[in-house]
Amino acid sequence: MPGVTIGENAIIGTGAVVTKDIPDNSIAVGAPAKVIRILD
Repeated sequence: MPGVTIGENAIIGTGAVVTKDIPDNSIAVGAPAKVIRILD
């Protein structure tokens, strides 16, 4: 999506639809994408 930022070291699951910013060091999955875990 235009204007959406995916953070450093972020992992996006296959088929995820990213509709908002994903923070650094996180895992996001689903449609729409939802952050399920923040990595240390």
